[in-house]
Amino acid sequence: MTCERSDNCKCKVVAIFLIFIGIALSGFFPGYFYYKAKMDSNFVTVKGLAEMDVKADLAILDLKFVVANNDLLTAKSEVDKNLKVISEFLKQKGFADNEIMPGRMDTVDMLTNVYGGEVKNVQRYILSQVVTVESQQVLLVEKTLSAMGELVAKGVVLDGRNNMSPVAYVFTKLNEVKPEMLRQATKNAFEAAEEFAKSSNSKVGKIRMASQGVFSVMPRTQTRQYQEESQSIEKKVRVVSTVEYFLE
Repeated sequence: MTCERSDNCKCKVVAIFLIFIGIALSGFFPGYFYYKAKMDSNFVTVKGLAEMDVKADLAILDLKFVVANNDLLTAKSEVDKNLKVISEFLKQKGFADNEIMPGRMDTVDMLTNVYGGEVKNVQRYILSQVVTVESQQVLLVEKTLSAMGELVAKGVVLDGRNNMSPVAYVFTKLNEVKPEMLRQATKNAFEAAEEFAKSSNSKVGKIRMASQGVFSVMPRTQTRQYQEESQSIEKKVRVVSTVEYFLE
């Protein structure tokens, strides 16, 4: 009889304890989730800007020339002659053989041009070819570009009908500067978040979410001469990161 009473007492104690725990937890979880939701909604979104001045480390120069003649073989011979003149010109300027790459030759027969109509006083065959210089000697390419008159003086007819710049200056080391620029952008964003926090008597907490943004390369100075990024040796790399910080 005594044992049964003792077991009943223990059962009552356990039951009371479990009820107490249940009541405590029923109050804790709603409060915790309310707190968590409140904290999740208390954040600020800011943008961080980073810019870096860089220089092109690769230049690509396309020299396109044209030859016209009524005899195809004679025209081809003139093309070979021009190729030799251009190659010697580039080597004299300081470029190596592996930096000079002749491209494909294109041929137009004016008699087969259905849109040309009747051909009068026009050379029948027009041959064109591009010689590409791809070099890390960026300043040498720029200097050579201003000396194109020397080729014209030697009888080379350069084709500039598309009105586009024959040279492109490229910055190839973007991946090398990305880490430092992202650090700068994040620091800039944090400073902006601190200004928001001061106005609300809060403190900047951990990062809630971050978006890297797109890296863009542009001319360092926007002018009529350098409207396209590829035409400018002096460049500016920019990235804008979006960061959300918790406010405490």
